[in-house]
Amino acid sequence: MPRSGLPLLGLDDELVRDVAQGSDAALAELYDRHAASVYRVAVSVARDRSVAEEVVQETFLALWNRADIYDAGRGSLVSWLSTIARNRALDRVRAVARRPPAAPLSRLSADQPDPAATIDWLVASGHLLGGGAPDLEPEDVVAAREANSVLANALTGLTAVERLPIVLAYRDGLTQFEIAARLGWPLGTVKTRSRRALRRLRDALTEMVDEETPRSPADVPREPMLVRTAAPQPCALPC
Repeated sequence: MPRSGLPLLGLDDELVRDVAQGSDAALAELYDRHAASVYRVAVSVARDRSVAEEVVQETFLALWNRADIYDAGRGSLVSWLSTIARNRALDRVRAVARRPPAAPLSRLSADQPDPAATIDWLVASGHLLGGGAPDLEPEDVVAAREANSVLANALTGLTAVERLPIVLAYRDGLTQFEIAARLGWPLGTVKTRSRRALRRLRDALTEMVDEETPRSPADVPREPMLVRTAAPQPCALPC
């Protein structure tokens, strides 16, 4: 049945019922209809665009998980989503406010921080001068290279429609909602193709691990053993 002829609230109610039954397409349509409104609520509370974007994702994830408890008689869907977004954004703001501020280490041993202390200056400046991870062991480097090679070959073997959402997610850092918007695909299509591609990549890595895992002694065939027995002795008594 075409949805275009339905009233706004009636269409929302129908889509929520579809979401409660597990429809990715219905969730994607609700996202397209109300994401902008939810984002405005979130950014007005958080005052941070990146936080607001995360709140939007959390809000629609809550809709996905709790669509069955939505009651249209108590208010419109956009009001319900806005309430969830406002609460999630407030939680983020309060969490940041509860974090203790950074303090120079010299305060632990002196009444006043030493302006000449390097560590105090680094904390006060707030700029990262450099950093690095510990060097990997040679065997870890080899294993990482082999895994990268296996993944590269597996990616090459994917179809274009399977490879594209993986590249956008792991190279460009896009969420599934953002991938759907960029490619013009339904959200359910993005999820399905991403799951299929990840399953194939996982199978490729599993196959590599299975090939490199040594077999247990129980799996190794043994040579037949010759059992020596003592030579028969003549009976001293009648046998």
